[in-house]
Amino acid sequence: MNPILNTISFFGIFALCFIAWLGSEDKKRIPWKLMFWGIGIQLLLGFFIFIFPITREAIVVANDVLNLLLDASESGARFLFGDAMVPVKEKARADVPNMGFVFAMRSLPQVVFFSALVTLAYRLNIIQPVVRLFARFFSRTLKISGAESLSGAANIFVGIESVVSIRPYLEKMTRSEICAILASCFGSISSTVLGFYASILKPSFPNITGHLVASSILTIPACFVIAKILVPETGVPETMGKIPEEEKSEEEKKMSPMDALIKGAIDGVQIAMGIAAVLVAILGIVAFINLIFAKLALFEKSPNVLVHGIGVIFSYLTLDNIFAFLFFPLTFLTGVSLDFQELWQASSIIGSRLLQTSIPGFNALHALSSAGKITDRSLLIVSYVLSGFAHLASVGIFVGGMTNLVPSRSRDISSLAFKALWAATLATVMTGCIAGLFDTGHPSILGKIAR
Repeated sequence: MNPILNTISFFGIFALCFIAWLGSEDKKRIPWKLMFWGIGIQLLLGFFIFIFPITREAIVVANDVLNLLLDASESGARFLFGDAMVPVKEKARADVPNMGFVFAMRSLPQVVFFSALVTLAYRLNIIQPVVRLFARFFSRTLKISGAESLSGAANIFVGIESVVSIRPYLEKMTRSEICAILASCFGSISSTVLGFYASILKPSFPNITGHLVASSILTIPACFVIAKILVPETGVPETMGKIPEEEKSEEEKKMSPMDALIKGAIDGVQIAMGIAAVLVAILGIVAFINLIFAKLALFEKSPNVLVHGIGVIFSYLTLDNIFAFLFFPLTFLTGVSLDFQELWQASSIIGSRLLQTSIPGFNALHALSSAGKITDRSLLIVSYVLSGFAHLASVGIFVGGMTNLVPSRSRDISSLAFKALWAATLATVMTGCIAGLFDTGHPSILGKIAR
């Protein structure tokens, strides 16, 4: 535990609110009450997640239960692809032919499993009562509309489906409501990819699964705080003071549990293929740009002073360094470290998410932690910051999905897309600040030491 770093994390929460205010559409309208309750909820949740012994251990128990689901999710993939591609947990990995194959054959099938599981749970009405409980809590404490609360609460469990649940109210929503709903979509992670993210980091952060759930809950009030600062409420929301009923299509009403399971699995295949396609396309583009920079760096050998100068600049210039530089101030506010090298590495990982999604970031975080190149504090904070869809690839998913539901509001949705993405980015960093504030270095937080 480092009091200086914890203090930086604490003040970082309010610095992020100030940064959001600098980009506000109406700087005279500051949602003080919402900020008070939103930040207060995060501080309270942070206390229970990291400090209070009973709930801290409950996170560990929840992690163990979810890890059982992760282990179960590999059974189908192992049946299809065999032990070589999907090795059992106890088996040595020396005989695995290529970790890229393991990523494709082991991690992506988990998306299919969790998609099927969540869809089945929705069909059996297991998740809805929990969603409505969170919705009532957010609505009464933050004083936001019922539609915002319901969508935000649903985002703890699902993705774009959270917007579908409030379809009848989208037409008359205020700009502030639309921004807040989009921000909560960008800022949280859905259950369908939770296992996917957890599987990457679990070897170096055994309790990551439980903390991914905790981070998703923490981020929702943060998204509402930042979004309402950026786009203050100027109208009167239609669902203010009431929680609307979730809309279900006739197809969903007629669906049997087995139909729901199969549909969820098929949807999961589409999500998994989407993840693979995005990674192939984006990482290829990143590599291509970096190769261009590397070629320009060869000009450093030129005798021409001007050309030599260009070569010197590009010898240090990569996309990772560019985004590390841009995100350095935000990373510092989380209180990751006072060591410049570690702070730069954390900033590079956090910054890379904007373009590359969270997946390469989780991979890099695991590699650094396994090599002992970052502290447990950095591992904890950066994993909380990465827990979200705050990247450019998700803009098309959420904005496109919402526009399809309500075409008449397409102009408002498009104009708010990048403000919502910025709000979600700041909100996930704020979640990292909460983790940094309450980080005590207790062994049960990461789970690296056997209990």
